[in-house]
Amino acid sequence: MNDLPLRKTELSKRIPVNAAKLKRKLWLIFVIVLTCLLALLFLGPYVYLLLTSLKPSAEAVSTPPTLWPSTFSFENYRNMFDYLPVGKYFINSLVTAGASTIISVLVGALAAYGISRFTSVTGNYFLLFTLVIRMVPMISIAIPMYMIIKDMGLLDTQLALILVYTSVNVPFAIWLMIGFLDSVPKEFDEAARIDGCSWLGAFIRVILPVSLPGLATTAIFTFMLAWNDFLFSLLMTSTQAKTATVGISEFLTAYNLDLGPMTAAAVSFSLPVMIFSLFVQRYIVSGMTLGAVKE
Repeated sequence: MNDLPLRKTELSKRIPVNAAKLKRKLWLIFVIVLTCLLALLFLGPYVYLLLTSLKPSAEAVSTPPTLWPSTFSFENYRNMFDYLPVGKYFINSLVTAGASTIISVLVGALAAYGISRFTSVTGNYFLLFTLVIRMVPMISIAIPMYMIIKDMGLLDTQLALILVYTSVNVPFAIWLMIGFLDSVPKEFDEAARIDGCSWLGAFIRVILPVSLPGLATTAIFTFMLAWNDFLFSLLMTSTQAKTATVGISEFLTAYNLDLGPMTAAAVSFSLPVMIFSLFVQRYIVSGMTLGAVKE
């Protein structure tokens, strides 16, 4: 009989513990379900695009549309090269996006380093000026840029797109890089200067290696901005320097829709960015949190 109060006490202790465990399990189930729904929301259209590209051409445009291919076929991937010079469009996209990314990251990193290490009123105004430039809608500057490129005689050339993408992406690169460079202790620069390095030498030999996550993050975002551009490519190219974003749209005409080859080209166009993102993923994750905490 004396054990009864003791058992009641143990039972009263276990009930809150079990309730807390049940609450945590319900919360975990809720998070998993929500994550699956969000993944389905974001990945659903791309999965449908991928499955459509693997259907036979007749099935890709069938009515009503089917989700799962009756037979998996790479017919659309072969046909997309027959309908349009897709390979040339991809090379133009790769060259213009790659070159503008390299230049934008280098120029942006140098400018951000100067503003970060030599704080001045002029530097702050310059930083504000670059922010204002980046906030201007692209359609507002597209026509003036078209006139400038036309006067320079660079229409329908890769160089024109490289210049345009670089001028648009440099302010973005400066703002991304300055956050990373501010988090690098200035003692690194002082140590390099004491060892005989110039400011440029300290930047190249000491600051750039420790800023690799920031450089990778800036590179992937600037590359995607140039890779996905449609407006400037549509305005400034016609045949020789046309990029894939404009080229893929030519599968849709007023009289015909080549949906199968179009989806195959869209899937192929997405692969370089996805592969590049996978390779630099760990740098992006660490880079996104590098400037989050300041001492």
